[in-house]
Amino acid sequence: MGETMKRVEAKVSWPLSRLVEEEAKRVLSEAQLTADPVLIAEGWERRFVTDGRRAAEVVELYEELGYEVRAETVRREELENECEDCQLVLLMQFRTIYTRRKDRSKNE
Repeated sequence: MGETMKRVEAKVSWPLSRLVEEEAKRVLSEAQLTADPVLIAEGWERRFVTDGRRAAEVVELYEELGYEVRAETVRREELENECEDCQLVLLMQFRTIYTRRKDRSKNE
């Protein structure tokens, strides 16, 4: 590898490694790790948060696997540590996916 390439890699890898280190330091609050207690009481399981554009795809996939699925707006409690602009974007564009097994007795 030429000296020029080594210098370019060094310039690129330093900011990238710094970014990875900073991201690794982020800690989610307890509220961000907990599901909506009302939905949990109804038998739903929180799966993950996804981009709203992918929510329909995820819902279809879980339904094909035999689950009931909900794509809920992200709860404000999940965003306490985010800046105001970040909260707005997350509330408008992301969905929390919940699933539960279909009641087989209803289908028979």
